[in-house]
Amino acid sequence: MKNIYLDNNATTCVAPEVIKEMMPYFEELWGNPSSMHFFGGQVQQYIELARAQVAELIGAADPSEIVFTSCGTESNNMAIYGVAEALGSGYKIITTRVEHPAILATCRHFKEHGHEVVEIGVDGNGRINLEELKKELSSGPAIVSTMWANNETGVIFPIDEICEIVKNAGGIFHTDAVQAVGKLSINVSETPVDMLSLSGHKIHAPKGIGAIYIRKGTKLKTFMTGGHQERGRRAGTENVPYIVGLGKACNMAKEFIASGQETTVAKLRDKLEQGILANCLDTTVNGDIAHRLPNTTNISFQYIEGESILYHLSDIGVAASSGSACTSGSLEPSHVIRAMGVPFTSAHGSTRFSLSRYTTEKEIDYVIENMPTIANRLREMSPFV
Repeated sequence: MKNIYLDNNATTCVAPEVIKEMMPYFEELWGNPSSMHFFGGQVQQYIELARAQVAELIGAADPSEIVFTSCGTESNNMAIYGVAEALGSGYKIITTRVEHPAILATCRHFKEHGHEVVEIGVDGNGRINLEELKKELSSGPAIVSTMWANNETGVIFPIDEICEIVKNAGGIFHTDAVQAVGKLSINVSETPVDMLSLSGHKIHAPKGIGAIYIRKGTKLKTFMTGGHQERGRRAGTENVPYIVGLGKACNMAKEFIASGQETTVAKLRDKLEQGILANCLDTTVNGDIAHRLPNTTNISFQYIEGESILYHLSDIGVAASSGSACTSGSLEPSHVIRAMGVPFTSAHGSTRFSLSRYTTEKEIDYVIENMPTIANRLREMSPFV
């Protein structure tokens, strides 16, 4: 049986180069960077090198604006909690209905504790309603958090325009760029977001490491206390091997984008998508196909349960997803697909295929060849046909 992994928006494999870069920090350079003696002190320089590599990938002018965290979820929580606690309940919190649960759950927590929280809608293609955003900002400054690109559909939000709207209204802007970093060219020196979240395991670094960019001057209450690490912004002994691994992964991602290899991934994505649409009846693509990540397609198979598709794909060695990895245990259609107004008969059959730099054309051909058989078999069994 083949093993074909098309669920890279959930997590990616750790690149061999990243593993190699990390190994000395398990075997030799394992000191605590906060220690005064040479055994710990020699490690700190490699943390700072990794910080510079993360900054370089996203165009941050000052590496000190990068804070290492344990994951994208922590980065998102740090942004919302930190600013909301620093500014107080007088600031409205604005987000969108299609955000990752790490944002939605955090914002809803503040709603339960007295903050005014607004979730902006999207249209049928998953595009944010900018007029609604402007209206909500007209009553005063707010904390705004929107994703750079959606994890389920790949739809890219117009971050430059959103940023301008928020800044003109005197607001604070955070973007969850976990899915965008490493796939799109990002430059926070040109797009003046106040905060940006990223995660290592989405760009071929290990799970358990992330970062947040915090622009100088942004008011942020310390999220984790107990130590002086990360210039007092995030206490806890630094996870040196993983930080080094993230730095290497960011360096590789920068080279990947600079070389234009994302276009190769996009061509494979398009081939997969077109092959499925041409050979499987009653299929549609969810999301704005003109503005999406180069590696992502979300396809609805009408009258079929997405979970059944995934089981049958798994049986032939293909890994895909029916939604975000953090919610895919639910049998309900994803909140993203529901927010877009996808009809019930299609929403339940939404399936996400997300590629990586390691995906091959041979693998795509295999999926195209086998997908019609799976879809036809399941449609014959469907009570809705």
